[in-house]
Amino acid sequence: MNTTENQKSSRYVYNGAIINLRLDRAVLPNGKTASREVVEHPGGVGVLPIDENGDCLLVRQFRYPYMEETLEIPAGKRDKEGDNDPIVCGKRELKEETGAQAGDYISLGTLYPSPGYTNEVIHIYLALNLTFGESSPDEDEFINVCRMPIDRAAQMVMSGDIPDSKTQIAILKAKMLLESGKIPLTNR
Repeated sequence: MNTTENQKSSRYVYNGAIINLRLDRAVLPNGKTASREVVEHPGGVGVLPIDENGDCLLVRQFRYPYMEETLEIPAGKRDKEGDNDPIVCGKRELKEETGAQAGDYISLGTLYPSPGYTNEVIHIYLALNLTFGESSPDEDEFINVCRMPIDRAAQMVMSGDIPDSKTQIAILKAKMLLESGKIPLTNR
């Protein structure tokens, strides 16, 4: 069965610094039309740094839409024009938020956080062989770095104490890869 929808018309109702909102009309496979609301987002990158002891670095920060602090992997958005290479963005965010740099970056894939209404794509990396320096968060970022064993982080995902989807995926994928022996903690 064909499930493809085709754009019939499109109009922007909001253009912002981070997102744009578009209202489309789409032709459905049965020939009828439907409204589609699309949030355009430049995409993001998240990095899960894990040291040679199996401890990961997470960041705790206040997230205004939820009015609460969340525990997340270091992450940030790509340039709105989309010309920012994901790995370059990931390295920048890791350094800014935690002060860490990695000798090795391993792709954990991409995810679509909410495909029903946004075109956002998040690239996820595992960072190993860490070195540490000074962090330099953006002026509007207030971040506390938390270090914990990857096993504890995975338990927090499973208990619901880490609700952020990119963080859940990064932790569980990394834990599986590390436990399988496909990726060693260190190449040194």
